[in-house]
Amino acid sequence: MQKSPLLAWVLLLILAFIWGSSFILIKKGLIGLAPQEVGSLRIVAASLFLLPSALKRFKTVDKSKLHYYTSIGLLGSLVPAFLFAIAQTQLASAITGVLNGLVPIFTILIAVFVLKQKQTKAVYAGVAIGFVGTAILITAGKGSSFSGINAYALLVVLATICYASNLNLIKQKLNKVHAVTVTSVSLLLVGPLAGIYLFGFTDFWSKLMNVEGTGIATFYISLLGVLGTAIALIIFNKVLQMKDALFASSVTYIIPVFAVMWGVIDGEKLYLWHYLGMIAVGIGVYIANTNKNHKNAGKKK
Repeated sequence: MQKSPLLAWVLLLILAFIWGSSFILIKKGLIGLAPQEVGSLRIVAASLFLLPSALKRFKTVDKSKLHYYTSIGLLGSLVPAFLFAIAQTQLASAITGVLNGLVPIFTILIAVFVLKQKQTKAVYAGVAIGFVGTAILITAGKGSSFSGINAYALLVVLATICYASNLNLIKQKLNKVHAVTVTSVSLLLVGPLAGIYLFGFTDFWSKLMNVEGTGIATFYISLLGVLGTAIALIIFNKVLQMKDALFASSVTYIIPVFAVMWGVIDGEKLYLWHYLGMIAVGIGVYIANTNKNHKNAGKKK
């Protein structure tokens, strides 16, 4: 493998930092906003930031495929934004960040069961290990105890399934379309839905004008929408141009490090089983994703 330029590594770390910081920003946003306001504001901020690009690129979009862009906007942005916000009302941001690492595993499972793609035994072993780690994180309680299933953690799992479905949809239907076009146009289509909900069905505007703490919460979530969606996408595309997909996908393993770091700094208490679950998820994702890529690389030769 060609030696990685220093700039590629720097950009990869910046990307991991941005995406790994998403969960603490959601947590801070929830201090002054309801979860539904957090989810809708995040999409509104991202869509407004990318609006100039979306309007420019919309002219070149194949209008017969607009339903795919809408589905991508829903699965890749709108629905997960609400799920993560609701989940973090009862779930530590560090654990949320680790569970987000399940996206590659569900991407593989959808490819296997829906698209009928075959994988190596190592991939299935990685998937199994990842799910063991997930089960630990969902049921781990304080100290060395286990509690019942945390339904809020299942919302994060559902969000990762949405992300995985979105990735497979893009690969199957819009694989040749530039990623910035896919993201900006999909947000253009679902952004108005988020805006209508935010300003028409919540108390966001009234709280922003009258309730102390709403302003800083709005700043955190707007920052999340701009950084975590728009700017992060630009950086990710740059890394893909400089290196291959295997190198770019390694950001998946670094994101939880920053998510856990922010959680610990913010005073979140994690126990032994939490760390064991995190390690299991990381190992499972690594084994599954690395073997999948190696297998696909072997087919191209």
